[in-house]
Amino acid sequence: MPAIKIHPADSVENADTVVHDSIAAVPPVAVQDTALTAHKADTVAVVELPDAVPALPFSRSPLHDTPSMMLLIAGMLGVALSYHSGYKYIENFFHYMFSTRRRENLFEDHTVNETGIQVALIANTCITEGFLLYFAMSIMVPAMAPQLQGSVFPHIMGYCGIAAGFYIVQWLVYKVLGYTFTDNVGSKLWIDGFKASQSLLGLLLLPVLVLVMLYPGSGKLLLSLGAVLYMIARLIFIYKGYRIFYGNLSSILYFILYLCAVEFVPLVILTSVTYWISGIL
Repeated sequence: MPAIKIHPADSVENADTVVHDSIAAVPPVAVQDTALTAHKADTVAVVELPDAVPALPFSRSPLHDTPSMMLLIAGMLGVALSYHSGYKYIENFFHYMFSTRRRENLFEDHTVNETGIQVALIANTCITEGFLLYFAMSIMVPAMAPQLQGSVFPHIMGYCGIAAGFYIVQWLVYKVLGYTFTDNVGSKLWIDGFKASQSLLGLLLLPVLVLVMLYPGSGKLLLSLGAVLYMIARLIFIYKGYRIFYGNLSSILYFILYLCAVEFVPLVILTSVTYWISGIL
């Protein structure tokens, strides 16, 4: 609206006339715009906000636990750092798992010292199995899930310790059985097969563990896949033992006793120990 200036010389009548004419000259834009805006507001879609739902509690897992992830990364780094000096051992996995030749082939190439890569691979296997035991207990025993999520790293360490202890016990038992029922060469072939199968098992279970951590909703399916891989590794080792120890029909009875006493019963005991340790931690 233009400013209205009234000079002192103007009369009151002239001032009223000027004000009236100025107001009449203003178009009714504001009134029209208001009506148009109201019309448009009636035609605009209204966004309805959904009702609020209670927030879900944060579910802790090894993926969100720094010490646990540092332990897993340390196991992988150990394998990576020792690979340069022991890569021949990894290349000869299938030789160690299946071969029962008592004399080495002259064309076979083995590294002089394979202890470093073996220790790194076995440690990686024990760590991976410990993580998978954690997820197995969380999924298969839902009542223990809150307790496991409340103290992730202690349970992870406990399960890794169980896996390492189980490996050491198995190694000692196979040493005694090899010393009792065969000679030094046969015992060494058997132990080599056990070490190679367990080392390869850890490398195969590692991708399964990563998928379980990233997709916990598919945990049961992935854990079943891990169990199948474990059974395959055990069957390969059992088959090699059968080829080493089989001599006649009477040895089948001893082999069946071996399966029951060394392969099946320890797994049942291991399950009970794992459940017991979970309750303590």
